[in-house]
Amino acid sequence: MHKPLLATVFAVAACFACTASPPAHADSAKAKTDSGADFQLPPLPAAASKAQSISVDGHTLNYTVSVGWLPVRDDKGKTIAQVVYTAYTAPGKNRPVTFAFNGGPGAASVFLNFGAIGPKIVKFGVNGDSPSDPARLHDNSSTWLPFTDLVFIDPVGTGYSRALVDDKQATKDFYSTDADIAYLSRIVYDWLVKNGRMDSPKYITGESYGGFRGPRITYYLQTRLGVAMNGMVLLSPYLDPMAWSDEFVSPMAWMTTLPSIAAAHLEREGKLDAANMAPIIAYTRGEYAQTLMKGRSDPAAYDAMIKKVTEFTGLDPTFVKNSGGRLETQAYLREVYRSKGKLGSRYDSNFTAWDPFPYAPHQRSGDPILNGIIAPTTTAMVQFVTQTVGWKYEGRYNTLSYDVGRLWHDDDDANDGSVKQLREAVANDPNLRVLIAHGWDDLSCPFMVSVLAVDQMPAMGDPTRVEVKEYPGGHMFYARAASNADFVKDVHALFDKQR
Repeated sequence: MHKPLLATVFAVAACFACTASPPAHADSAKAKTDSGADFQLPPLPAAASKAQSISVDGHTLNYTVSVGWLPVRDDKGKTIAQVVYTAYTAPGKNRPVTFAFNGGPGAASVFLNFGAIGPKIVKFGVNGDSPSDPARLHDNSSTWLPFTDLVFIDPVGTGYSRALVDDKQATKDFYSTDADIAYLSRIVYDWLVKNGRMDSPKYITGESYGGFRGPRITYYLQTRLGVAMNGMVLLSPYLDPMAWSDEFVSPMAWMTTLPSIAAAHLEREGKLDAANMAPIIAYTRGEYAQTLMKGRSDPAAYDAMIKKVTEFTGLDPTFVKNSGGRLETQAYLREVYRSKGKLGSRYDSNFTAWDPFPYAPHQRSGDPILNGIIAPTTTAMVQFVTQTVGWKYEGRYNTLSYDVGRLWHDDDDANDGSVKQLREAVANDPNLRVLIAHGWDDLSCPFMVSVLAVDQMPAMGDPTRVEVKEYPGGHMFYARAASNADFVKDVHALFDKQR
């Protein structure tokens, strides 16, 4: 088990004093290579805006899209990075504003922007999509814009955001858990100040590692910067890495993935729904976990478990028996489609692609979804920013930066996940509400991790303040129109409870 790369690779850092207003025209930024040689980066343009409109539920909504950047400064006032954002704002008094982050770490925010919640959408992440299909944007009928303004933030090293220091210093300043939370929290603060929105209702949403960021940024804003969030929406969050630890002794690693594998089987049979998932979840919590803990001490229970896991997953019983009823993710994704010469994706196990090395002992190619989504999202974002909005920049747009993943290092408490900060943020504010959303078929951040984590939380007055919802699909369940439509209804309901 490992940290999701997407839509995921991987003392609190010194507080960065970010100025609220960058100069109208920035000069070329000077940076250094690792060898110490100076080089010039193309200058980032001044902010650009474009008036647009969308029709949602028969009503026309006028809005403005803006692309700009905010500086990150060190404790001596020197600019050490530039963080680029894309903001959608609509007219109206006291409108909420939602800050959106994707994951990785190393992913830009384009997946949430053009895949789920922005006013424009591009097709990706569904079986049958091709990376070479035209990356055409069209109106998103499930956009959140009718009930909240949206600010998509690209962390340093992703999108057009960039460090102005060498890799060694950037690793210290940006590419670790604590530093990441500190400077991104300050970017949220500075955007609010710059745009006069400190009094607005405020929300955080994050996907995957962005879901790891969500509770930590919310808690940091509450306790360090004095900004209270009204709510969080966490999509396929990477909440608790310890759920995958001690896989040779603890049943947790296998308890978190079995329900998602069973869900994928039900979906292939056209039977996936909450009613059919309920007995699988109950079995996973009870008899399955107990049998795994017994190990070889109870052969009859072990044989019964193998039979039950085979029934739930539709896999070959010999494969299940040889796996000890413990279905390792990548082994499963090859086995279930081996007869067809295909691979399943850990982000949606029913999303498949041809296996270019079917006779290799281990999977040698990249993930089918990751390999297919970079081209359409990058093309759509570059065209939108440079041509539609008119923010002219010649640099590369990093949709998914493997360099950030390579440089990333975890702080000591990273393996603690974000459940601690989730609990504390909810305890600090009796009005804070949280929606945690998952796709049934996701094996990179299985829904069962969040279910188990939330079930262990104290109610703190109202147990419905933190809810877990599941939808057909995988890590990016929102790529399926029906799932996205149901999801946005649940999000809208969360916002309505705050009014």
